[in-house]
Amino acid sequence: MTPALRRATRRLRPVALLLGSLFLTACAVGPEYHAPPPVATGDAWSQTVAATSAPIDLARWWSTLGDPVLERLIETALAANLDLRVAAARIDEARALRDRVAGEQLPVAGAAASVNRRRQSENGPLPVGSLPGLEATQTIYDAGFDAAWEADLFGAKQRSLEGAGARLQAAEADAQGVRMRIVAEVARAWFTAAGAGQELHTQQAMLETLEHTLKLVRKRQALGDASTSDVDAAYAQWAAAHATLPGIKARQRAAVLSLGVLLGAPPERELALLNAATAPLTLLALPVGERADVLRRRPDILAAERRLAASTADIGVATAELFPKLSIGVGGGFQALATGDWFNSSSTRFSILPLISWRLFDGGRVRAEIRAREATGQQAALAYEQAVLTALGEAERALSDYHAGLDTLSRRQATLEATRRSHNHAKVRYAAGDIALVELLAAERVLREAETANAHAHTTAAVQLVALYKALGGGWDAPVV
Repeated sequence: MTPALRRATRRLRPVALLLGSLFLTACAVGPEYHAPPPVATGDAWSQTVAATSAPIDLARWWSTLGDPVLERLIETALAANLDLRVAAARIDEARALRDRVAGEQLPVAGAAASVNRRRQSENGPLPVGSLPGLEATQTIYDAGFDAAWEADLFGAKQRSLEGAGARLQAAEADAQGVRMRIVAEVARAWFTAAGAGQELHTQQAMLETLEHTLKLVRKRQALGDASTSDVDAAYAQWAAAHATLPGIKARQRAAVLSLGVLLGAPPERELALLNAATAPLTLLALPVGERADVLRRRPDILAAERRLAASTADIGVATAELFPKLSIGVGGGFQALATGDWFNSSSTRFSILPLISWRLFDGGRVRAEIRAREATGQQAALAYEQAVLTALGEAERALSDYHAGLDTLSRRQATLEATRRSHNHAKVRYAAGDIALVELLAAERVLREAETANAHAHTTAAVQLVALYKALGGGWDAPVV
């Protein structure tokens, strides 16, 4: 170690001791964050639910439905959806802001070297040129470093880091909420498209029956066995059924076009699904687990809780402005008029500048800022409570809707089975000559109507199942703890 460096080290030792003592004595002002008290949510579901002995896995609920098209669509959306990519970018932004706040706790240091060629006026106040070393023209060689650090005496930087970390966690929870929403939207769009395809198929079968009936009535009119009003009634039934086709086709096409956008592609990407053959899903009662599980699973509740933590940290940041600040600047290096003397021990320079500042009067701005932060924290606490109640409300409604949908579907299926039996009896009687063709066609029309109603009820229940999974917090990989 050179003598110059040894002297610099001795000079820096008191500074290091001072900085260490400041680290040990620093305290963070403002309230400490504690998890919000439990919101009164009741003990159990208001609807009777299927029992389960273990927590249900909702992370990849769509894989339990056995629909390969749905699995492909969701996996593609999770990889390419633009909303998910925006959410990922927001996480990167929040992480960078957190890292920036963490960096503010460390000293700032820099190094510089310069060569300054200058000429001073000989007619100025200094006797330039008449004294050695004060020539009018000089070249100054300088190299050194500067460092500055502000001691976190009252925890402003610590609270800032706490807030930035909580906001990062909130951004991550928001991204999981976006993932959950995208999964639900893809499933809902696909079930709507597939259900519309089923309705279209049954409606076209009904249209064929009505068209056959219309032809038969017209023949009977030509033979004098039917009146004009009979023909008009048969035509009105056919026209009414025919008028429903454009709406069903439009609903199916709109759902398929929305799938393309959800997959991060042009809307027409999945138009081939318009002609895809699909089998109806088997819909059963879902074991939803405990009511309290929803609160630990939903990402919007987690995000609201993290924003409350960030708001609490902001109060501490504002409170620290009431207290003194200590900053320390350290500089050193070598300065000479000749290159040969640049790094000699006699060319060293060194400075230490501690600075204490304290805002004594500011017109009440700091205290007003503290009150504003406290009000923001109160808003965050209320927003958390509202998020809990909203989640429970959504889960209760979705559970009730799905159970009602299953009940409706069960009744529609029972109606369909009875109608099929009635239609089979009509076919037997027609083959035996007991009834006329028009009666057989009437029975077939009733069968088609029952098939259409059953297909619609199945689509409605499938969409309600998606809403229930979403309300329960299914669709992301957070564990229930």
